[in-house]
Amino acid sequence: MLNYLLGLFSNDLAIDLGTASTLIYVKGKGIICNEPSVVAVKKDGKGKRVLAVGREAKAMLGRTPGNIAAIRPLKDGVIADFEVTEEMLKYFIAKVHNRRLLVRPRIIVGVPSGITQVEKRAVRESAYSAGAAEVYLIEEPMAAAIGAGLPITEPSGNMIVDIGGGTSEIAVISLAGIVQSKSIRVGGDKLDEVIVQYIKRKYNLAIGTGVAEIIKMTLGLPMPDENTQKLEIKGSNLITGIPTTLEIESGEIREALNEPVNALVEAVKSVLETTPPELAADLVDKGIVLAGGGALLKNLDVILRDETQLPVTIAEDPLTCVVKGAGKVLDEIRLLREVTIPN
Repeated sequence: MLNYLLGLFSNDLAIDLGTASTLIYVKGKGIICNEPSVVAVKKDGKGKRVLAVGREAKAMLGRTPGNIAAIRPLKDGVIADFEVTEEMLKYFIAKVHNRRLLVRPRIIVGVPSGITQVEKRAVRESAYSAGAAEVYLIEEPMAAAIGAGLPITEPSGNMIVDIGGGTSEIAVISLAGIVQSKSIRVGGDKLDEVIVQYIKRKYNLAIGTGVAEIIKMTLGLPMPDENTQKLEIKGSNLITGIPTTLEIESGEIREALNEPVNALVEAVKSVLETTPPELAADLVDKGIVLAGGGALLKNLDVILRDETQLPVTIAEDPLTCVVKGAGKVLDEIRLLREVTIPN
């Protein structure tokens, strides 16, 4: 009964502070915030003033006049703009607590596994400045594995590949610890960037990252034996400067994405090569679990399966694995002590 009452009045939050999106899980209520990690800032004589956060700010990307900037304060999974991240966190925390400013929650934040001490301090300080009473950090692959329902506390190997907006986190986990891991700066943003460059180089057409994202999610990574899909896109002709419509084929996008996809495959292989034999043997049956937004890229699981000869499955709700896992950790004090990064 006491636990139930504590749950009712709990303000504890789990935050997946991602390059592309920020998700917040409230203890006892589930995920109640899933918004783009974008802040629109107006610059005037007095400095910066926040105009919009989240969806509203994302709609302004690439469309703002000179004195307004739509900023993504996180780059490659870590804080690039400290002040703006702090403002963004304050906004989201106030939003989930219905603007009750006296609330001081315990917060657990998912961070990339390759994060430096300076970057850890930046995340902690941002969370404290945004009103946290206590701050815990959990490595994203660990949180993703818990959120995907993997038995991380057992003495057996579990492999997770979490492909986010800024980074891809690859880890082999056993006995509530990361045995082998690698974090590479290849994620959804990099794939969008590669598509923008490819279209620019091949067709002299400038497109925005929003269009690149639509291309990526619609056409994916077609296999050689699949029927060709076509997609009409709009952009600005770099020679004439006039807005133009163009039709592209799925095979072209596979070609454009070859390099970053190969980098991801090589990173997965390098983690497998350095995994202790006993755990590697477990992976023959259990295989690899994909999480994060990148897991939704069509045929990525097929490519990884072909390259590693291991079973590859996509987590049930790949986009929310990190925040759900961090949320579960908040509910279990013993697990909280085992899997969070020490101060």
